[in-house]
Amino acid sequence: MAVVRVKGKRVRTAVLDVRVIASLRASVRVGVVVPKYAHNAVARNRLKRRLREIVRLEWLPLLPPMDLLLRALPSAYEHDFDALRGEMRRTVERLQRMSLGSPPSFT
Repeated sequence: MAVVRVKGKRVRTAVLDVRVIASLRASVRVGVVVPKYAHNAVARNRLKRRLREIVRLEWLPLLPPMDLLLRALPSAYEHDFDALRGEMRRTVERLQRMSLGSPPSFT
């Protein structure tokens, strides 16, 4: 996922910083990063579970093969599941319109 973080195109929302890059794989690959931002492990794990579930339900069926890195921003902790889902629906619409070009070569 380091390549995605460095070379991926960036999409910022109120709650997420998303990096995306084309992939040679047949499916979407997603990494989720939830920094502490002065919250405890319970809050971080709850946010990670919510983000992963929304990706599973909303993003995986819609997106072409790509690698994604989701980094939660401090404001994500304040959103409930429905608010996160709405924000991520708008984000997936932006991702679908993006032109990613060809996948990176590792030679």
